[in-house]
Amino acid sequence: MAAILRFSQFVQKTFALWVVVFALIALCFPAAFVWLKAYIPWVLGIIMLGMGMTMTVDDFKGVLQNPKAVLIGVVAQFVIMPSLAYLLCKLLQLPAEIAVGVILVGCCPGGTASNVIAYMAKANTALSVACTSISTFLAPILTPTIFYLLASQWIPIDAGSMFIDILKVVIFPIILGVTLRTFFKQKTEQYIQIMPLVSVIAIVVIVAAIIAASKASILQSGLLILVVVILHNSLGFLLGYWASRLLKLPYLDAKAVSIEVGMQNSGLGVTLAAIHFAASPIAAVPSAIFSLWHNISGPALATYWASKADKMAQNTIENDLENPSENQHRH
Repeated sequence: MAAILRFSQFVQKTFALWVVVFALIALCFPAAFVWLKAYIPWVLGIIMLGMGMTMTVDDFKGVLQNPKAVLIGVVAQFVIMPSLAYLLCKLLQLPAEIAVGVILVGCCPGGTASNVIAYMAKANTALSVACTSISTFLAPILTPTIFYLLASQWIPIDAGSMFIDILKVVIFPIILGVTLRTFFKQKTEQYIQIMPLVSVIAIVVIVAAIIAASKASILQSGLLILVVVILHNSLGFLLGYWASRLLKLPYLDAKAVSIEVGMQNSGLGVTLAAIHFAASPIAAVPSAIFSLWHNISGPALATYWASKADKMAQNTIENDLENPSENQHRH
């Protein structure tokens, strides 16, 4: 078990590398991965089952302890990212199939990876977990509704069917995971330890399947989609942070909200696109590339914020050593 855990930690640290490697392999040998597309909803369901197993009542206590910050985080999630997606599609005059995919990933809730990134960035991790939990449970209603309002001008959208699909691939597996942890706590504890490894493999499978199925479209429009994804993700981080600061949230909370807003549950975006827009496989590509990119940008931002926090802590220690009388007075 110790060897598996070490391997899991190694894979998590090199997550972005594996996504890139398998995306490239899928482009070169699409036949090896394209068959996996049919199993994407099941793969996402496994990720959500694991998420449910890690959830506890304490995750939701954060909502009661810090309701203003959670409200800001969740509202920012479902306002900033869909709005940015819509504006980018309009400004860049994206083709309908790509526009639909960009808006879809923008309407998804926060991704579970945001909690890890918030921890790495020395942000308010409890707030990040609370925001992810609440936005995920609101997703069956808000994701189809906002998506319909913003994207129906490009393509017909069945919001009711999307609501059912989100219940099936997200909410039901999470509820099952919570139930299993409640009644079989000791057995699920072992599974929770390897869940990050399972999630990494699952995301790699999802991305590779979509890349393989959309090879021709990616070779034609891949660079354009990558540029849009980078803008979407970067502006999400930026606006999430400054919206929080303008609304008077503390620095650690603002970092958590920024990460929560910028990092989407792109696996859900891929799954919904694969189910609802099977005739236009490129609609799933923005979510797949988002999954790749935010696993590069997120750790990079976390590294920057963590090093900044370390410098601030070091400066405080040095100041206390140089001015012991002032330090005594402060305490």
